[in-house]
Amino acid sequence: MEGLDTIPRVLVIEADELLAQSVSTDLRESGYETCVAYDATEGLKQVQVLQPALVVIDRMLSGESGLSLCSDLRASGARMPVLLLMAKDSLEDRVACMQAGADDYFLKPYRSEDFLKLVRLYLQSDQGNSEQLRFGDLTLDLATRRAIRNDRPIDLTMKEFELLKYLMEHPREVLTREQILENVWGYDFMGESNVIEVYIRYLRLKIEDEGEKRLIQTVRGVGYVLREA
Repeated sequence: MEGLDTIPRVLVIEADELLAQSVSTDLRESGYETCVAYDATEGLKQVQVLQPALVVIDRMLSGESGLSLCSDLRASGARMPVLLLMAKDSLEDRVACMQAGADDYFLKPYRSEDFLKLVRLYLQSDQGNSEQLRFGDLTLDLATRRAIRNDRPIDLTMKEFELLKYLMEHPREVLTREQILENVWGYDFMGESNVIEVYIRYLRLKIEDEGEKRLIQTVRGVGYVLREA
């Protein structure tokens, strides 16, 4: 029975029973253990009890917004990746998704192949990866996906982690918005760069929370660079 502990468990929180079962079936057939909750209250309980490796939440839940549930999960200390199922793909929706603490989103209508690709991206194993990236007083632990600055641990969402990792892998190198989009968001953002500014702003708030000097510099009209001012 030892192998059971290594199977990632995915919690699907979806009010539409047919969609919930469809997503759950696709996940099980792809080798994941799954559980389903049909409302926010039950979903929050299952997260606390089951500690899933990943949570999928529909933004439209009966009685409560999926965004509110995501915020509640983060407030409770949950750090696993959270994916939102959303009907719209505007910049405002992306910002709301990030502000709630979600790592990413998937657009309806549900397409199993694309959805499973996104799930695999977030459940890639980092076992055995003890490497750390360092720049000045900022450290990024690749195993825990956590940043540390001046002995202060900083929790990051998956996308914040990937963005900071890409910047720290190319210190003092000016990275264009196109390069960042391709390497951090590459699968379906189709050249739209506004989302980068939003994530940079939130990343700065986290790593400069104690008044530390700015490390992520804006290069006007080009992109961003990790360097001390």
